[in-house]
Amino acid sequence: MQVAVVGAGIIGVCTAYFLAEAGHEVVVIERRNNVAEEASFGDGGVLAYHGAMPIALPGMPRALLSYLAKPASPIFLGKRFDPAMWRWIRLWRDECEAQRHQTNYERTHRIASYSRELMHMLRDRHQLDFEQTAGCLHLLRSESERALLQPALAFLAEHGVPHRMLEAEEACVIEPALSTETPLLAALHFPQDESGNCPLFARQIRQQAQTMDVQFHFGAEVSALQQLDRGIAIHIGAQQFTADAVVLANGADSAKLLAPLGVQLPFQRIRSAAATATIRNFESAPGAALVDSAYQVAITRMDQRVRIAGTIELGSKPPALRQAVLTTLFKVANDWFPNACNYNMATFWSGTSLLLPDGPPVIGATSMRNVFVNLGHGTHGWTMAAGAGKLLTDIVSNRATDIDTSGLTPMRYA
Repeated sequence: MQVAVVGAGIIGVCTAYFLAEAGHEVVVIERRNNVAEEASFGDGGVLAYHGAMPIALPGMPRALLSYLAKPASPIFLGKRFDPAMWRWIRLWRDECEAQRHQTNYERTHRIASYSRELMHMLRDRHQLDFEQTAGCLHLLRSESERALLQPALAFLAEHGVPHRMLEAEEACVIEPALSTETPLLAALHFPQDESGNCPLFARQIRQQAQTMDVQFHFGAEVSALQQLDRGIAIHIGAQQFTADAVVLANGADSAKLLAPLGVQLPFQRIRSAAATATIRNFESAPGAALVDSAYQVAITRMDQRVRIAGTIELGSKPPALRQAVLTTLFKVANDWFPNACNYNMATFWSGTSLLLPDGPPVIGATSMRNVFVNLGHGTHGWTMAAGAGKLLTDIVSNRATDIDTSGLTPMRYA
């Protein structure tokens, strides 16, 4: 079957790889000039196979109000009077209910842990080196943070997920470069989580996909999709191409293609940011990956660089990074690794992705025949990319899937 994948971020590239492996004739259409040049480019680098949690946590609505009053915060609101944003926030608030959280956590963990198996398969099969490190520490500054994590800890224990709550001294043994000047209450350790360079991995998977005759077309922006008697018409400027099926993996740009088809999903466009700095003092730099739970900012080691990435901005598309976002990134970096880099010399990035109010992505067939989606991974795109790509491939190929698809397809919003 001829399948067109729209979007060459980490999700699109992994999807194309598995589609080609399944025997399909695959073309990838990307408006940028290479793979992983948008949301995947500034990925925080954490492969949170076990640490990926839905953003809808019990207690988070109250915490959100306190965040908005702080100069350094994990969440920012753009247009305060954006009705669509507030409708989405109401949906998200409902998903923070305890039982819904447990359901959403199970779905998130199902696709993330499946992705871990496939990532290891890809790494070993193709002997890939993408600056990976093992393990991830979630740093807790206060008792209120630990209290917010209690539902998640209950889930981890119930499902036998490898993790350990460490005292501050134990965390410093795992990551000796942590500054002792910043108060640390405890740390949640996920030994099987990893980190690495997402754009580098995407380029490596592109090379492997091309050996299976996947065609990549860059500088081509899809303006519309049209259902035909047989297949789908893909409009790129004044030109029209056809394919038997189309997979939308183009993140924040997908809404304009889905809306005319009558496919509506409760996506919220979110903006995240990252800073990347060259290490000047290796003894003071992190050895692996960490997440500051208070600010939801990841710090990852990428060879001779450190990446600080995170924050979520809802409801706006500003032309440049707001100062408050930079303040948050710099605060987290200087709190934990003040002597590792000259952070004022860092390079900055910001980009957009899509988030659903309950957290898990949507992977599978839409109500429009032969149009499939692999969207809504939020900040866990790389974590879920391999699993989502393989799952989508099995759905397109009409064959049995390796994991249960319930709650992961667009049908949950039918």
